[in-house]
Amino acid sequence: MAQLSDDCFAFGGPMMSVDEAVGIIAARVTPVRETETVALVDADGRVLADDVAAPLSLPPFTNSAVDGYAVGASDLPRRQEQAFPIAGRVQAGTAGQAARPGHAVRIFTGAPMPQGTDTVFMQEDVRIDDSGRVILPPGLKAGANVRPAGEDVALGHVALKAGQRLRPQDIALAAAFGLTEFKVRRRIRVAVFSTGNELVSPGAPRAAAQLFDSNRFMLMAMLRRLGCAVSDLGILRDEPAPLANALKQVATACDLILTTGGVSTGEEDHVKAGVESVGSLVLWRMAIKPGRPVAMGIIDGTPLIGLPGNPVASFVTFVHVVRPTVLALAGASHAGLIAMPVRAAFAYKKKLGRREYVRVSLRHGVDGALEAVKFPREGAGLLSSLVETDGLVELGEDVTRVESGDSVGFLGYEKLI
Repeated sequence: MAQLSDDCFAFGGPMMSVDEAVGIIAARVTPVRETETVALVDADGRVLADDVAAPLSLPPFTNSAVDGYAVGASDLPRRQEQAFPIAGRVQAGTAGQAARPGHAVRIFTGAPMPQGTDTVFMQEDVRIDDSGRVILPPGLKAGANVRPAGEDVALGHVALKAGQRLRPQDIALAAAFGLTEFKVRRRIRVAVFSTGNELVSPGAPRAAAQLFDSNRFMLMAMLRRLGCAVSDLGILRDEPAPLANALKQVATACDLILTTGGVSTGEEDHVKAGVESVGSLVLWRMAIKPGRPVAMGIIDGTPLIGLPGNPVASFVTFVHVVRPTVLALAGASHAGLIAMPVRAAFAYKKKLGRREYVRVSLRHGVDGALEAVKFPREGAGLLSSLVETDGLVELGEDVTRVESGDSVGFLGYEKLI
């Protein structure tokens, strides 16, 4: 069972910065130890358990990079074009005989270089004379248009490292090595609750004063994109004792409990009290907008994260709190998100000492440069602001004002989930 140490929550006082929060999570979380073996076709998004060293060189043999004619370096024309008899023909997947000096070999892309050759003339750079000889131009350097064995990956090189989340290109590399499976960490088990009497699940009858629950489905989709095994545990009502009991019961069966709603300081926000009655919790106020109220705690060694109920705040805090927690629990290496510089097509004011995320769409300016256009409304409850934009502009703690034309950092949604 993955666990989070109690001293992770030995903090208080002023609001914590995003970087401080991520640092605490990364330093205290113990990854799951269990592993399993999966086929290549099932490995996308999984966390590699062991290094993969190249069992053969790539390419495994020296081959031609183009369709053309292969010759040895000693036969290269120096000052003027030269005619060569054509001796042999080598296709991809077949081996040719050794080449004779003073002769050229017809060769195709991917075919192994015949012994005695080390340079290939592209077929569009040569011509064939009336006697069937190939006329090669002068000036080509020895070794041109050839892929040496091991040029891509050397034998024994650690090509894939433990802790990385496997991508399609990683799977392709393993397939090129002839591998058929990976040893990966098991999936993180996450239990997801929504909280609030005002919520009902889609498909259920909705009273006039109720809302269909959207956060739970958004969060489950984001977790699955991180490779988690997700349990949908529905909606917890605003009743302290049943809420606490439900959290207690699920704690031993999962690696992380994730809730949304009920984490602020209102009279009907019961997540804090419920967790404190069955575990330990410190209400964690992060210096982030949207999303300041975030609860973190431990129940029977299992970490709990309570996200705000407003959907945009829930989305933003998932990215900056839940995502690094899940990656740490999964044993995945985690590099910080790198914002892409774009030009602001808006003006904005913010408080010093707080990191803020502005929902924007990208467009090309009149000069062709990428510009970020701010969504016209700012409410943290506007799901349309996530649907109709391309990502977030990140404004650091030391920024107080953005003017139109300033360079700002853009985080596309595809990088965040």
